[in-house]
Amino acid sequence: MDLNEANKALVSALWADMENSGSEAMGARFAAVMSPEIAWHGFAPILSLSGPNAIADEFWTPFAESFQDLTRETHIFFGGESNGRADGDISRDGRHWVTGTGLFHGTFAKDYLTIPETGEKVSIRWGEFCCVDDGQITEIYFMIDMVDLMQQTGHNVLPPARGADGMYPAPAAGDGVLDGPVDPNQSALTLAHIRRFIYDGLNAFDEDDLSSMGMADWFHENAKWYGPGGIGACLSFKEFEELHQAPWLVAFPDREVQDLDAIIAEGAYSGAPGYAGVLATHTGPYLDQPATGNQIQFNGLDWWKQVDGEYIENWVFVDMVHLFDQFGVNLFDRLN
Repeated sequence: MDLNEANKALVSALWADMENSGSEAMGARFAAVMSPEIAWHGFAPILSLSGPNAIADEFWTPFAESFQDLTRETHIFFGGESNGRADGDISRDGRHWVTGTGLFHGTFAKDYLTIPETGEKVSIRWGEFCCVDDGQITEIYFMIDMVDLMQQTGHNVLPPARGADGMYPAPAAGDGVLDGPVDPNQSALTLAHIRRFIYDGLNAFDEDDLSSMGMADWFHENAKWYGPGGIGACLSFKEFEELHQAPWLVAFPDREVQDLDAIIAEGAYSGAPGYAGVLATHTGPYLDQPATGNQIQFNGLDWWKQVDGEYIENWVFVDMVHLFDQFGVNLFDRLN
């Protein structure tokens, strides 16, 4: 078994244990596969944890106790060696990662982070990137979509989304779980393609004209863009530009992608975690929030699928609670 397949097997087995074992048993299980110094980067208000016990005690146990009969549905799963720096210097990266995204399903039986329980079934969007080094997980980026969860419980803490609410499907072709070997040449081409898109495309905006980014050269006209709660899904490239990209760039015209925590690819799929991966100044209105002039750091996770040089699907997490915290707005205060 090659390194990437071994890493995927390790992460897959851990995720299966998390679903099938009681929350009280997970501290020891985490300690068996995680580095003692593991860094866990989460979602607001749980932004950072260190060590397996902290991950078990402060994230997983409360989460599993709030959402009973929890099951994990995985839509996308793959791994690879990272080349996430803008300058492409892989000697300063080259770490190996495994990633996945999908839905948790469970019964909301106990309040979670002050969100009142409903006793009803919920489906919680999740995304994760695990760095694996010598058979141990050494770093994790993990998000759940808090705004979407709030919406499912009847708490609309943001204005109505411009895009479609509640859409986070698996890839249309049903081929997102890569649990076997993939042609490494295809993976290398996909990695090179996503790096060009991020650093030559997204960073080409002239702060005035959307067409300066050349996004039409990267996306299929019927591309599906599955954004987070508060933004919603865009079901064509035209919708993506009009419903998401245009208002985003009015609010954050100088936004620029930085070195990312990782960029990996396998087969036709690529993905990247970026915590403070995009920096911007909040100079225009966004989701009814007037410009603050604040310097903004975006935390996000992305997965893309490209076919014949065009992106046909894109799954996106933005930590909207963290974003609004930087506007001086606590979205949890809007639960009441």
